[in-house]
Amino acid sequence: MLPLSVKNIVEATDYYLFENEKAGRKFIKKITPSKAQNSLKINLINKFTVNEELNSFLDPIHQGHNIGLISDAGCPGVADPGSDIIKIAHQSNIKVIPLVGPSSILLAIMSSGLNGQNFAFNGYLPIDKSEKRNKIKELEKISAQKNQSQIFIETPYRNNKMIEDLTRTLNGDTSLCIACDLTLNSEYIRTLSINEWKKNKINIDKKPAIFIIHKD
Repeated sequence: MLPLSVKNIVEATDYYLFENEKAGRKFIKKITPSKAQNSLKINLINKFTVNEELNSFLDPIHQGHNIGLISDAGCPGVADPGSDIIKIAHQSNIKVIPLVGPSSILLAIMSSGLNGQNFAFNGYLPIDKSEKRNKIKELEKISAQKNQSQIFIETPYRNNKMIEDLTRTLNGDTSLCIACDLTLNSEYIRTLSINEWKKNKINIDKKPAIFIIHKD
C-alpha cells in the first residue's frame, strides 16, 4: 500500500519516464484511476534507450514540470534502469526526490533471517556454467570471511536451473533464501540450509526471484 502523499504526487504529475509503457500506465491507472491516460506524456528508459536522448527527457523540468520515473519492478536505479538520468539530473542541479515504494532486494533481506547489517547486491551471475560455479563459490567465500549476505538475481526462466546450480555448488550448511513474487498473493519466501533445500524441491520457473546466500 503506497502512502497518500505518493498517490497525490502521481495524480499531479503528467510527465513520466517508464521502463515499459504498458506496465507504467497500468500502475498509474491502479493507484489513481481517475487520472486521464491521455494526459500522460511518456518517454522510455530501458536497455534500448540511447544515452544522447536522456538530456532531452529532462526538458519539461526546465519548463516548470515535474517528471516521475517508474520502473517495472523494484525501485528505479536499484537493479532497474534510472541511474544514468538521475546522474544527469544532479549534474544539471535538478532536485531529485525518492518516493516510498517496494524494493524486492530490501524486502528479501528483511524477510530472510540472514545478515541485514552487512550485505551486497551482485546483480546477475555469469551465464557460462564454469564461470557461474566459480562466482557462486567466490560469493560463499566472501560471505564467510566478511559475515556478509550475498544477494543476486536470475532471469526468471532460468530460476530452477539456478537452484540446481546452488545446491550442487554450495556447502551443505550454507544458508539460502529464495524469495519470489514479492508483494503478490503468490509470494514465497523460505530460508533453509543447502542440505535442507536438497530435500525441498520447488518450482519457481518464470517468477521474479531474489536469491540470498550466507555462510557462517
